[in-house]
Amino acid sequence: MQLTATRIKLTAFDHSDKDLFIELSMSAQMMEHVYSPFTYEEALAAFEAKSQPWTVESDAWFSLGITEIVSGEKLGSIGIKIVNHEAKIAEVGFMMKPSAQGKGYASEALSLLKSYALEELRLNKLSAICTVHNAGSYKLLEKLGFEREGCLRQNTLINNKLVDDYVYGLCLRSF
Repeated sequence: MQLTATRIKLTAFDHSDKDLFIELSMSAQMMEHVYSPFTYEEALAAFEAKSQPWTVESDAWFSLGITEIVSGEKLGSIGIKIVNHEAKIAEVGFMMKPSAQGKGYASEALSLLKSYALEELRLNKLSAICTVHNAGSYKLLEKLGFEREGCLRQNTLINNKLVDDYVYGLCLRSF
């Protein structure tokens, strides 16, 4: 499967995504607002889990690499996980390498994933969680129509410190 926008394409994780995923997962700078940085072994195991075959019935993440079309450069990853199959609700998450941040690539990727969730997966709602200090992520979510639905106090342990998270939602269908 491939989703294509003007400047990027999204493709299901394969071995060409492994090095960047491991690098980002082990980076203290990148993980500052996500979780404690992984060891190499943890990052490799996470990559292997996220690159397994996926179907709409899966309970695991469907992870996609984000690649710039012209250069072929790997920019990051984005994923979707159906958290409630009956209600057709999924969580989304994304991670961009520092040199690709602030250039609209994540916006293009999330727009592609939103369309895929609505048109192909026929989902009703997307949700996202990010720390209250991750302004880049929550501003992107808000730009693309996600609404802040709440704040979860002391919700995530990052580097042995409990941090607050914002919860975002985007209803794809109206009844």
